[in-house]
Amino acid sequence: MTPGSLPAGRSVRGLALALLLATGCLVLLGSTVRLTESGMGCSSWPLCNGALGPSDHFHALLEQSHRYLAALVTIGVATLFVLSRRRGSAALRRWTTAGVGIVVVQVALGAVTVLTHNAPATVAAHLVVGLLLLADTALVAAAAFGLLASSPRPGALAMAAVLVTGLVLVSGSIVVDGGAARACPSWPWCGPRAGFPWRIVDLQLVHRGLAAAAVALVISVAWQLRRSEPVASAKRQLAGLLLLLVLAQVAAGALDTLLRAPVALQDIHLGIAGAIWCLLVVAVLASEQPARSRLSPSQKGGARSQLSEAQV
Repeated sequence: MTPGSLPAGRSVRGLALALLLATGCLVLLGSTVRLTESGMGCSSWPLCNGALGPSDHFHALLEQSHRYLAALVTIGVATLFVLSRRRGSAALRRWTTAGVGIVVVQVALGAVTVLTHNAPATVAAHLVVGLLLLADTALVAAAAFGLLASSPRPGALAMAAVLVTGLVLVSGSIVVDGGAARACPSWPWCGPRAGFPWRIVDLQLVHRGLAAAAVALVISVAWQLRRSEPVASAKRQLAGLLLLLVLAQVAAGALDTLLRAPVALQDIHLGIAGAIWCLLVVAVLASEQPARSRLSPSQKGGARSQLSEAQV
């Protein structure tokens, strides 16, 4: 690891992991809100139907829980931003600053989404920014553990994999919002179900096409990393986990189709996709050095000194 990417203190690392977990849960809870049509359970913002406390109505409580968790994530992002100013690495400061900007945009979009009564454009934008926040919290956690390269140079294949995987996540949301989740009862081919117009079936076809491209790209990137990186490198380990998650996602997608898209399985499908997205982004920007690199005696002394200063 380079001096600029040394791990942060134990408390920062713990908070970064907790924030990543909370953001992942926030994305999943947002998916549940959408799938159960609870988005308008709270017709006002920021209060829920004029109340701050928990509601006794299912849809309102679900939407309100999403807002409570969003508030916790916002506090976590702000706290890590402040802590990173004190002793954080350059990478940690960079990604916590980006997190603050993303949260500001996301809060504004959340308000607009409610005030426009869940207009499709604002719902899609809200999801895109939510995915960016999820990726950012993954990068913050990676930076806190000293895994990010000081000056990453991702290749064209890796960037294509990140872009297409993001498009798969967005297209999946469009499939759900467009009522196309059950338009194709077969897998892997799309045999249209009677009663669904072709414009709805087309949403499924686009999503499946993007998903197939993403699977091919992610496997190519992971395989390339497995072959080219040192055995102990963080990139190699992340690549192995990526391969396992891709297999799990293919199975979840098949089950989701064959079982006619139950809500729980759709959430699992999104959860695995979000995990792939985060791991891919981190793997692309991770340090090329082994996770436990052997430093010279003088480098070790400098590293110990910086590690001591990084403890908070």
